[in-house]
Amino acid sequence: MNENPKFAVIGGGSWATAIAKMLCVNVPEIAWYMRNVYAIEHIKLQKHNPNYLSSVEFDTKKLRLTNDINEAVAYADYVIFAIPSAFLGGELKKLTASLKGKIIFSAIKGIVPETSLIVGEHFHQEYGIPFDNIGVLTGPCHAEEVALERLSYLTVACGDQKKAKVVSKNLSSHYINAKISDDIIGTEYAAMLKNIYAIAAGIAHGLGYGDNFQALLMSNAIREMKKFIRKVHRMKRNINNSAYLGDLLVTGYSVFSRNRMFGNMIGKGYTVKSAMMEMSMVAEGYYATKSAYTLNQEYNAKTPIIDAVYSILYEGKDAKNVFKKLTEKLD
Repeated sequence: MNENPKFAVIGGGSWATAIAKMLCVNVPEIAWYMRNVYAIEHIKLQKHNPNYLSSVEFDTKKLRLTNDINEAVAYADYVIFAIPSAFLGGELKKLTASLKGKIIFSAIKGIVPETSLIVGEHFHQEYGIPFDNIGVLTGPCHAEEVALERLSYLTVACGDQKKAKVVSKNLSSHYINAKISDDIIGTEYAAMLKNIYAIAAGIAHGLGYGDNFQALLMSNAIREMKKFIRKVHRMKRNINNSAYLGDLLVTGYSVFSRNRMFGNMIGKGYTVKSAMMEMSMVAEGYYATKSAYTLNQEYNAKTPIIDAVYSILYEGKDAKNVFKKLTEKLD
């Protein structure tokens, strides 16, 4: 295995910016693809992403900035995707460079709408990437705290532990503690589901529920997550580990959580459309809610929280009434 692998980051948002920042500590040069030509030119001149985590200053000598996804993919051994799942299919349509032999890591917390698959399964089924060449980056970690260089924790999951260690080593620093896992499917589903539960937490806050109910909601959420993931991918895992419970808690409680913010708006009476227009970033949990609800029609796990969020976001039901009924189902 190449001792000095080349990395590419695909995406221009907050997580892509945070990953680029982490990699630049250890990697002499990374390719960074983003669609926004203005953002690329701004970074080259001002050393900051003008749209996301603008406090992060880059050494531009370490960046191969490009608005051509093929250039970035062709350059790299490891390609890290960090774009909203709803837009992944559109970006991949631009791809003419081969993914054969590439090691794909996903920092995407969602399901690909076109195939209703989590990102790792999408790359495996649609592009023939072996599972040993697919990995996942999860938390508990917020991009905003990476920008502030606050102590943060990452989980790097891959079927091939050597590749997980390579990514872990290159992301680690004095403020980033990256650990490895072999539960690639479970951690990716957990990363998707926690955004739905964060929306639920936000709705509850917007409706005026207090800390006591929030604690109950999170307690039920981790048990619901366990039931769902066990149905989808049964293996030995401790759902209380930081990759699952830790990531859920930071997303459900943090002021940086865009999914909680989105839910809070819904709870306060915003329509879905108006809440989306108000936010400058995509709330992955909105798309994940529909995907998880649809997927669960097959698996039939008991998921009252997911069902409640779905009925509010996609069936237009009144949040206050839905949550009143939900409180009677939780324990």
